[in-house]
Amino acid sequence: MQCNLLIIFVSFVIFVDKLPFFKISRQHRLILALLLELSACTPTRVDNPISRIEPPKGWHHAPPDAANVNPANLKAWWQGFRDPKLDALIDQALANNHDLRIAVARVREAKAMTTVVESALYPSIDLTASGGREKKIDRVIGIPTPQGLGLFTPTADMITGGLAARWEIDLFGARHLEAEAATAQAEGAEQALHAVQVGLLAQLATNYLELRGVQQRTGILRENINIQRERLRALQTFNHAGLVNQADIAGQETLLRTTEGSLPVLTSAASNLIHRLAVLLGEPPENLESRLADADPLPANSPNIPGFLPSGLLEQRPDLRLARTEVSAMAAGLGAARADLFPKLVLSASGGFGALAVGGFPSLAESVYALGSGLTAPIFNAGRIQAHITAADARLDQVAANYEKAFLLALEDVENAFVAHAASLERRDRMAEAETAAEQAYRLANALYQRGANDYLSALDAQRSKLVVADERAKAETAVRVALVSIYRALGGGWSAEEAHQ
Repeated sequence: MQCNLLIIFVSFVIFVDKLPFFKISRQHRLILALLLELSACTPTRVDNPISRIEPPKGWHHAPPDAANVNPANLKAWWQGFRDPKLDALIDQALANNHDLRIAVARVREAKAMTTVVESALYPSIDLTASGGREKKIDRVIGIPTPQGLGLFTPTADMITGGLAARWEIDLFGARHLEAEAATAQAEGAEQALHAVQVGLLAQLATNYLELRGVQQRTGILRENINIQRERLRALQTFNHAGLVNQADIAGQETLLRTTEGSLPVLTSAASNLIHRLAVLLGEPPENLESRLADADPLPANSPNIPGFLPSGLLEQRPDLRLARTEVSAMAAGLGAARADLFPKLVLSASGGFGALAVGGFPSLAESVYALGSGLTAPIFNAGRIQAHITAADARLDQVAANYEKAFLLALEDVENAFVAHAASLERRDRMAEAETAAEQAYRLANALYQRGANDYLSALDAQRSKLVVADERAKAETAVRVALVSIYRALGGGWSAEEAHQ
């Protein structure tokens, strides 16, 4: 781009040289010829070292029934829960979350700074204008003057104006590479925005599902407390009849108070989750408590397990894309640092007019044109340039290693999410079987009590055991859904890589 501008600039100067009032010296003609020879310059580039990553062929712990998902489903994965309240909360978070707003502002800042850096590729043109009036008093030595006054010179009015242009020719690509680095940094800001969005959606969905699980467990606990109170009342009645002793009553009261002590823990956990959701939504907590106070059940539906190859992480996970832009920016920065070893050429041109009016004489005006060039080359700088190159090379090694490490961490993240999901599924199945057995035990105990073959306390104990298993089943169901959210977060779900290329 700049080399093309250089050709246009030199061609324009050669054309101006044909004008009768503007001639170029022989030295400047030699410099222009040299510029034409260098107009096909190429930047001092550095090979990007990110091609060393070789993703594995597949996952070690992926479930066999993983289904292929298209980018649209990966972008809006939470819709698989089919929970309108969750959908509404996520829409609100995408519109009002403060972290997203900060990330958007950083993208805007990075793009503006890219324009600032790219402006160095083009000439700068300034308009200059000045004017004034001048009067001088000169004392002539040795010549007496009336009353010791000096001799007055006539008043002079001056005005000047014109245009001044300056352009540093990017002979060895330093400015181009700096622009590439700024562009990579701006792209990195966009990837950081996507990473914030992915984390926000996963955190919001996780907190929402945990809230529904806690609310479900709170209902089970309240029912358990009511059963234990009934058992304590029955024991007190039996004690009056002499059927049980005081130790039985004390033991039941201890169990009741212990169970009641678990209720504040669950209610405070629910409040904390609502407060966290309010922060994610960008609103005060009290505005959300009324909307989520009702104990809705966990979503009955769940999104499918996505079948996603490890190589897809390089394009889908925003943190990996961010790490890759850092490598590109540092590679360009190293090339720009190396370009400081070579000469720099600056062209300057100015043109304008000046007018001078002295006393009552007619105004004198003339046009002024100037063309200049300057060449600087490093001779001695006490190793400063080479130190800059060494530091830039070290920074490139750092970000390249960080990119490789980030990919390994991403693989670990996905594999751990698959393991956690499989473990939560197995635990949920065991708890479901236990709940079925506890339900059958309660029905049998209650049937025996109805026929008089069993006592009332045994029926209450069977019902309490069933509720304890139901609480564990609720925790397992919540863990399954939270683990599924973790899988989509680990895969970078929550935005579309295809839309970023459009």
